Amino acid sequence: MTYCVGLMVDKGLVLMSDTRTNSGVDNISVFRKMFHWQVPGERMIAVMTAGNLATTQAVISQLEERTKAPDERANSLLDAPTMFQVATEIGKLLRNTIDDRQSANGQQGAGRFTASIILAGQIAGMEPRLFLIYPEGNFIEASTDTPFFQIGETKYGRPILIRGYDRGMSFEDAVKLLTVSFDSTLKANLSVGLPLDLMVIERDGFAPTHERRITHDDEYFQSISSSWGDALKSAFHSLPDYSFYSKSGE
Repeated sequence: MTYCVGLMVDKGLVLMSDTRTNSGVDNISVFRKMFHWQVPGERMIAVMTAGNLATTQAVISQLEERTKAPDERANSLLDAPTMFQVATEIGKLLRNTIDDRQSANGQQGAGRFTASIILAGQIAGMEPRLFLIYPEGNFIEASTDTPFFQIGETKYGRPILIRGYDRGMSFEDAVKLLTVSFDSTLKANLSVGLPLDLMVIERDGFAPTHERRITHDDEYFQSISSSWGDALKSAFHSLPDYSFYSKSGE
């Protein structure tokens, strides 16, 4: 399993993903799930992947080849005129990759090779955009009503995002919010794990504004984890107590 989040704020885009893949409790590995391509001053495109590792690696490898092959620029991320067309192209590639693998494995392959992708980026002269691409190749776009997307093990970190998100928040607060969301997910599900990859993309920057890998010994992550736990306990104890007995006179 995995956990990835793409978040839109007024200043741009904030992305975070874990790096854990597992085939049983005794076969755990680390693989990057966040990738990006850029043309300085013209476009910045990033993707995060969840699902079958062989499928997602095949999709990323093909995207890499297309960005490096001049004779295939018609299909390249570096040539599409809009982010919508980039999402369309990646959706077709994802669907075809899944279909090829399922066909090769017959009935036994049905459902085993599914994957999903979060696409984020901006092309010069246009707004930053965020998409969620489904295994079938179709996709939806983030909006004011739906300002973030999650893929993978989403349920544990979602309540944090819903309660804490504000479109006008700073990049720093957005990173803090995602860190709490990921910490809650890590605490609840062993299939999601450190290291985490973080990327901040500022509006009209066309390059990562901030990029880092958060490891087990990261001081900020440890501070957030312990402080959030203490804050939850404090908030819990500050809530009104429940009583098994009726108030006098009732």
